[in-house]
Amino acid sequence: MKVLVVGNGAREQAIAEAFSRSAHKPEIIVFSSLMNPGLRELSSRMKTAPLDDFEALKEFVNEEKPDIAFIGPEGPLNAGIVDFLEEQGIKCASPKKNLAMVETSKAFTRGLMQEHGIGGLPKFKVFSEDKGVAEFITELNDEGLGFVVKPDGLAGGKGVKVSGEHLKSVDEGIEYALKIISSKQKVVIEEKLEGEEFSLQCLTDGVSVLPMPLAQDHKRAFEDDSGPNTGGMGSYSCRDHLLPFIDKESYEAALEITKKVVKALGENMGEPYKGVIYGGFMRTARGVMLLEYNARFGDPEAMNVLPILKNDFLDVCTAIIEQKLDTINLEFEEKATVCKYAVPEGYPVNPVRGAKVEIFSTGEAGIYYGSVEEKDDGLYMTGSRAIACLGIADSLEEAEQIAETGIKGIKGDIYHRTDIGTRRLIEKRISHMNSLLSREESEEEQ
Repeated sequence: MKVLVVGNGAREQAIAEAFSRSAHKPEIIVFSSLMNPGLRELSSRMKTAPLDDFEALKEFVNEEKPDIAFIGPEGPLNAGIVDFLEEQGIKCASPKKNLAMVETSKAFTRGLMQEHGIGGLPKFKVFSEDKGVAEFITELNDEGLGFVVKPDGLAGGKGVKVSGEHLKSVDEGIEYALKIISSKQKVVIEEKLEGEEFSLQCLTDGVSVLPMPLAQDHKRAFEDDSGPNTGGMGSYSCRDHLLPFIDKESYEAALEITKKVVKALGENMGEPYKGVIYGGFMRTARGVMLLEYNARFGDPEAMNVLPILKNDFLDVCTAIIEQKLDTINLEFEEKATVCKYAVPEGYPVNPVRGAKVEIFSTGEAGIYYGSVEEKDDGLYMTGSRAIACLGIADSLEEAEQIAETGIKGIKGDIYHRTDIGTRRLIEKRISHMNSLLSREESEEEQ
């Protein structure tokens, strides 16, 4: 078997690594926009070209003739890479362009869920013109709900702005929404939810939906969840595959929403959704609410789940393609994981670009290469999240220490969040969730 992995970051390295552990000993080839050392080491051949350069991709697959493909990032999915590869006779364990709209269009997903009566929806409206924008934002604000303004399309995790955090007034919210519309893009405006976020990544063949361990990402750039949004500064998962502030009932509610969305996608598109469907959810006092869906693994959350997967990943992907996922009993090691990203100074607003980064002693930590490029004289950062360090252990405390030790062995113009996976930050999450639930109970009693 020969497997094609598309992408150039830490997530794709985790995917390739999972394939490399297969008992089938597949040959792995990579189509990447950068010379990533982690992917280079795992592959027999690596082609570097823009990920939407389908002519270069066609030449590569005609030479290599892979049996199956797996797509890492959202950009190529949005460009229709799965449709293109399947036209070349290469089966993919990733969704086609129309099905990937579950990620690439927030308006589409909100509308799909509304049409099929699927729960977990906040109060929202979609706008393609200025009319009604100011009134709806004002209405949400006057009701005391707060508001969130989202570009409809892909924004690399950095386009969503929230009242009271990024938007200091109703006028700022209106201005941002109108700016999005002026760029010929729809805008989704919805109520601001209060609660704790969690990531539920699932694998599906369009019929069966198999869940993976819950993880929590950290979007904010700085300690204590301050600063601008990023693509994700790190994440953690727990030994029991839940989270300390997410109970079994909330986990099952999120899984049920995902199952209904997969079914609705198949019904509306006339073909099955195959691959990863990853929901960003929030547990609120009103129950579990959907923030957004992604049509691929999370980055960094891929590093929390794939290294502890006990199944043969090639068998799993083959089952996705052949719609035989009901024959797979997905299993994971009972381990806690903590992933922390080293990022360039100034990230995400004005990151250092082209600076050299060196890796020294990283202990037991797994090293995953993100936005770095390998040159003859060393490793250089390209301006986004550079290197992820992963700790795996029996306890969250041990996993956090392994990740922290690993990241301290990386030298250069970098910084990282030291608080990810720490007891102090997690207890803050638990306290926040408990206070929300207590407040809701007292309001109901009144």
